[in-house]
Amino acid sequence: MPLFLINGARPGPRLTVTAGVHGAEYASIEAALRLGRSLDPATLSGQVVVAPIVNPLAFSARSIYVTPVDGKNLNRQFPGRAGGTFSEALAHWLYESLLRPSDAYIDLHGGDLVEALEPFSIIASTGDDAVDQASLDLANAFGIHYVLRGETPGSTYQAAARAGVPAVLAEAGGQGIWAEENVNLLANGVRRVMHHLGMVSAQPEAPQEAPILLKRWSWLRAEHDGLFYPQVQVGQQVTEGQDLGAVTDVFGDPVQPVTAPISGVVLFLVTSLAMNQGDPLLAIAA
Repeated sequence: MPLFLINGARPGPRLTVTAGVHGAEYASIEAALRLGRSLDPATLSGQVVVAPIVNPLAFSARSIYVTPVDGKNLNRQFPGRAGGTFSEALAHWLYESLLRPSDAYIDLHGGDLVEALEPFSIIASTGDDAVDQASLDLANAFGIHYVLRGETPGSTYQAAARAGVPAVLAEAGGQGIWAEENVNLLANGVRRVMHHLGMVSAQPEAPQEAPILLKRWSWLRAEHDGLFYPQVQVGQQVTEGQDLGAVTDVFGDPVQPVTAPISGVVLFLVTSLAMNQGDPLLAIAA
């Protein structure tokens, strides 16, 4: 696993940045790699740990969603289990070695190879007011327009926050593309967080839009194998009951109408024509 450890010239907090939990979310991986190579210890207060590819097996296999060796989604295994499967053991090592010892934590993500995505950040709600506010402050400093307070059991950001470490998961990019716009969005967001934490004095570029806090989201999944024909795009506002598309069988006959369970914004959308039962179709947040 590649790892950058940048010890600053002055004391300060420890910030951990991970990417590549899902091995084909390339904009996040490229952003973390550039950060690790560019941070200057002479201008830094504290310590930054950057792990740009925490799931090398998934990265080399170009695997979507899961780690090939055990078929598990690494971002559903935290805080992990030392004696468990490969993904569970990897999550345990990451949690104990990188996440829990940190003063703040950022996990960079994006849409997978078959996902279009509207940039957004996620923070957990732990019931600890101080940690929850500190996580919201990180997300606001990061500067992505949509900030979702949502629960994802077994995720990096939720495990870190429940351990008392303010944490944010930030997403941009998708579909196997690492566009400069999305790489810069993620890298600049980390730099803004570093400024917020007092780790660097240089004022980073301000975000283009003020963050909007979303408080719930709904995932829609395929109920059948077949083909997916969406009628919406990421970033689009939809209303409850709106027709969002359909899943058909292999002859093109509809087997599952897809309608909006809530009103809100489409945050991600699976762009693969092929669909398996249980696969995600899209998510709406409000």
